[in-house]
Amino acid sequence: MTQVRLPFLIALVLALAFAIYMAINPHPAVQVEVYDKWQHMAAFGTLTLLSVLAFPHASLLRVGERLSFLGAMIEVVQSIPALHRDCDIMDWVADTAIIVGVLVVVRIGRGMQRR
Repeated sequence: MTQVRLPFLIALVLALAFAIYMAINPHPAVQVEVYDKWQHMAAFGTLTLLSVLAFPHASLLRVGERLSFLGAMIEVVQSIPALHRDCDIMDWVADTAIIVGVLVVVRIGRGMQRR
């Protein structure tokens, strides 16, 4: 059975709900003037870190694959005209880049811990 750390799981679910809400809401209430790709990277960096903390024994490859798929699906949903959002493949690239970056750091950290 997979070990789950409940506090991090709760934080992950809340962060995931917030990220999805902000991604599909036609008129997000909170608008900070930051480059769009930085917002994507902040969201998916946080989701990646919380995923690894919530599921410490999960495969890093699986975590990365699932989160990258989520980023792609968000872009597909944003292509719905009624949402008045932009579907941009580069947003998914930014999501995936930060996911990979965080997972590489986690892998290196785990390797150093084992020594």
